[in-house]
Amino acid sequence: MKPIFFLLLSIFFAQSIKAQNPTQKDSITMLEEVILTDTILSKHATGIVPSSIVDIKSFQNYSPVDMVSAINEIPGVFVLSGALNTNKITIRGIGARAQYGTDKLNLYYNEIPLTNGTGTSTIEAYDLENLEGIEVIKGPKGTAYGTGLGGAIILRSPENTNEASKVKNNFTMGSYGLKKNNLRFTHSDSKLSLKVSYGHMETDGYRENNKFERDGILINTSYQINPKNKISFLLNHIDYFAQIPSSISKSAIEDDPEQAAFTWRSSQGFEDNNYTLAGFSYLHKFSSTLENTTSIFYTYLDHYEPRPFNILDEITNGYGFRTRFLGSFNFLQKKAEYTFGAELYKDEYNWGTFENLYQNNNGNGSLLGNQLSNNKEFRRKFNGFGSFTLPLSDKFTAQIGLNINKTHYDFRDKFNSGANNKNAKRNFDVIALPSLSLNYDFDQNYKVYANISRGFSNPSLERSLTPEGVINPDIAQETGINYELGGQLYFFKRKFHLDMAVYRMDIKNLLVDQRIGEDQYVGKNAGSTKHQGLDLALSYTTPISSWLKIRPFINYTLSDFSFVEFIDGDNDFSGNPLTGVPKHRFNSGLQMQTGNGLYWNTSHQYVDGISLTDANTLYSDSFNVWNTKIGYKKQVFERFNFGLNFGVNNIFDAVYAQSVLINATGFGGSEPRYFYPGNGRNWYSGFSLGIKI
Repeated sequence: MKPIFFLLLSIFFAQSIKAQNPTQKDSITMLEEVILTDTILSKHATGIVPSSIVDIKSFQNYSPVDMVSAINEIPGVFVLSGALNTNKITIRGIGARAQYGTDKLNLYYNEIPLTNGTGTSTIEAYDLENLEGIEVIKGPKGTAYGTGLGGAIILRSPENTNEASKVKNNFTMGSYGLKKNNLRFTHSDSKLSLKVSYGHMETDGYRENNKFERDGILINTSYQINPKNKISFLLNHIDYFAQIPSSISKSAIEDDPEQAAFTWRSSQGFEDNNYTLAGFSYLHKFSSTLENTTSIFYTYLDHYEPRPFNILDEITNGYGFRTRFLGSFNFLQKKAEYTFGAELYKDEYNWGTFENLYQNNNGNGSLLGNQLSNNKEFRRKFNGFGSFTLPLSDKFTAQIGLNINKTHYDFRDKFNSGANNKNAKRNFDVIALPSLSLNYDFDQNYKVYANISRGFSNPSLERSLTPEGVINPDIAQETGINYELGGQLYFFKRKFHLDMAVYRMDIKNLLVDQRIGEDQYVGKNAGSTKHQGLDLALSYTTPISSWLKIRPFINYTLSDFSFVEFIDGDNDFSGNPLTGVPKHRFNSGLQMQTGNGLYWNTSHQYVDGISLTDANTLYSDSFNVWNTKIGYKKQVFERFNFGLNFGVNNIFDAVYAQSVLINATGFGGSEPRYFYPGNGRNWYSGFSLGIKI
């Protein structure tokens, strides 16, 4: 990290001298805007709520299978990735206590909610090459997006603006038998916008029992009926098979990080998924000052997962609607904005477990045995929201917002009868979640803001059960108050950009998982936590000559999180650092671009040690990972363009844990398995061809 840091300081110093010389001319207009510009995508978080965007310019700096590295560039956001199909997204420490996936934030595809009825989100179901950008709202200040404690992530699909028909194909191959192909057709005219994409990916993986294969199709279309009415349709279907190497112990990762956990290798554990999202949207403009977008949607998941301890078979059907009004009016002779709306998500979750008789299957892996359980769950959540953005002066703006949530669980035990039946219902009280943001623009180069907002998190239905398997009415929702100050500053003709935020979030009724079996957890409210930290992003875009432009950047995250009060049985962990979160993280890099289409990106990530136990008796090792990618884009003829790229990840072949499992327990005298090893040094290369029809 140090070489890039000193390079950034050197360029900053040189440019500050240059800025004092009025005869120096900026020649960067000769370069095509390919990868170095700040994002120009509009943000879905209306009003003055700050958010961060990684867009297609950031995506192309990494492998097309590496969504994680692009998201990890955002300060305050950290993705722990156990495998391509196992990602845990944490935002300012929220979600770090989840065991295997992402919770306590809300995921959207455009305006369609993707988070299921118990708060779990699966970002890995979406192909990076089908996205235009990923917008992240950190903390509960995004009133229109659910006010989860972690915030919200909005996946953005591309919109066609040029009236043309195009075919483009991207092909990538690389280490571990990686093959990925994405073929897409786009058409746009004055009325119709259409995108159809088909993708296939396969890899043997870095570790044992680590094969992954995915096929997916995306259809995204809209039709402009007239200037006031527009309809849209979205279909995303993914079919993927993924073997599961699972986590390994400290001695195992030191001895051979490529190995799978013994029982997962023996049972040849895997997951097989069919996932479909279908949505229909209608946009109507009532006037120049008021419009509405209403969406209805359906989701389907068929999930089959043989594990060493049992086989899980589940089907989820989800459906709902979202409606949102956007409007403006005159306030103190200035334009004020407002939004209000509602969303309803309901799903029916059918799941059962079966014996796994792999030990009696002559080394052929998992074998279906007798049924152990059969359950049905009905989950329903409703969000109503509204906000006003009021210009109090030419420079000072205030935004007030309110979100109201109502959640209901209904659990049906279809396996047991009579006294052993565990049917139960849980209605959470209506919870009100206000937000207040203030923004002051000194001018277009200096902006500061302040926010105070309230967020919440529901326990999952399974975590709401007692060890006996019945609903525990004493489990309460987590709630928290977020306090935040930040600003965006530009210097030297907007070439130097500083984005900074300091925050504190106080969380009560902390939900923690208590493991009572190899695959059984129950939840409880165990105290409170304090999340305070700093998010810092610096970048500098400067021309070196008429044909070369560079952009060094540094993103830093300070996470000073701790348990304020945390008593677990006879153990008092009050005052300990929060489990599962690195205190310091650096992401730095250097992007270079030439006027003839050549680009080169080198990036570095430093992650501090992570506490693995609530008692802070064991930490993961800190690590540094370096990646690089070089590419070339060229418009050959009016109708043809092509691109080439080559990249190397983990250049220095570091051995590190890309994800961790906190408070792991060893069964039968075995060593606890805390670590998911990251990939060793690996390469990839790609070729793209575009044709305008």
